[in-house]
Amino acid sequence: MGSLNDLGDHAGTPVAFRDDALDVIETQLSKVDADPAASVSDEAFWQGVRAAFALDPNTINFNNGGCSPSPRVVAESLKQQIDYANKSPSIFMWRDLEPKIEGVRKRLAALFGADPEEIAITRNASESLMTCLFSLPMSVGDEILTSTQDYPRMINAIRQRERRDRVKMVQVDVPAAPQTQQEVVEAFERGISAKTKIILVSHVVFMTGQINPVREICELGRKHGIPVVVDGAHAFGHFPFSQEDLSCDYFGTSLHKWLMAPIGTGMLYIRRPLIESLWALMAPGPTQDGDIRKFEEIGTHQAAVHNAIDEAITFHEMLGVERKAARLRYLRSRWTDRVRDLKNVKFHTNLHSDFSCGICTVEIEGIKPGDLAKWLEAKYQIVVASIEHPQFNGLRISPQVYTTPAEIDRFGDAMILAATKGL
Repeated sequence: MGSLNDLGDHAGTPVAFRDDALDVIETQLSKVDADPAASVSDEAFWQGVRAAFALDPNTINFNNGGCSPSPRVVAESLKQQIDYANKSPSIFMWRDLEPKIEGVRKRLAALFGADPEEIAITRNASESLMTCLFSLPMSVGDEILTSTQDYPRMINAIRQRERRDRVKMVQVDVPAAPQTQQEVVEAFERGISAKTKIILVSHVVFMTGQINPVREICELGRKHGIPVVVDGAHAFGHFPFSQEDLSCDYFGTSLHKWLMAPIGTGMLYIRRPLIESLWALMAPGPTQDGDIRKFEEIGTHQAAVHNAIDEAITFHEMLGVERKAARLRYLRSRWTDRVRDLKNVKFHTNLHSDFSCGICTVEIEGIKPGDLAKWLEAKYQIVVASIEHPQFNGLRISPQVYTTPAEIDRFGDAMILAATKGL
């Protein structure tokens, strides 16, 4: 399975990271329909997937877009490696575990369709993206172009650069639920000026789940000689795509969302010829100028965290990203189809499969999203993310592969009651 299974302790005893739940899924996969679309409602299979997680039975988590639990095999791999390293960190962590990051790098690169020498393993999307936003060269008066729907930490990063370097942030309004991808491209094109030096675009808008036309925006940037930084925090591991599909130069993501890797793991992709010109957030030695590993120079850290990504990749590959995406869309349609005709229910996500996948933002007009979120948790034990924005308000709903139809139906029942009877 994962490349860490051959790890041994100081006495040569193998340390196993395999979980029986993976065997269950592997057996089920041999029986389930090979067509991902045909297996979306095979509940015997998906119950086996759910069994691979140690979940709180008293909570229905529909905020997996914030942070997803990892399968037990990932959590156990993390714990066992921490215990192993703790016996003698200078030997077991630095000599045995740390070099195994290279196996993880290769597997992430294969998943993204990139060269391993273009992949840095970071702590989250914020670290990955700030590496680019803080390091790409700018002069006084230059502009960074982004939208009004980008992630607050990225907006704060740009604002800090405004204060530090006297550059300017330009934000364009993009429709919450565009009917065509061209609407998004045109919005960014209108924001470009002779002073634009960086474009930041979200692959998936964190508030709505909207999938943006990243390739077209990267081509737009290339046409004008402007580097495009892609925020892939909600995209990687969520639905099928590769680096070639995006044609991007810079891509940052978190791995603890849709890949379900340990909390505090991320990835940074930089096209190889561009690595040397980009400064790292923490200073490496000059011999690393052209080495992607310079972006991992963060001082002493727990090797187990990045190594356990390996088992998350194994779990992801066993399910298959096409199967994951199909299941997530199936679960979403199960509740959206029930409420979409209610006159006071409004979606702020285009539900077509070309525009979104597992995330959907919904509003019940006349009810504040914060009040609705509190009511759902207090009465139904359903946890969601409340979204308040000048353009729209609502609840962001993000189930995961372990989510059951019964949980989806419980949410649908609650939304129908709230929309027709109030809180």
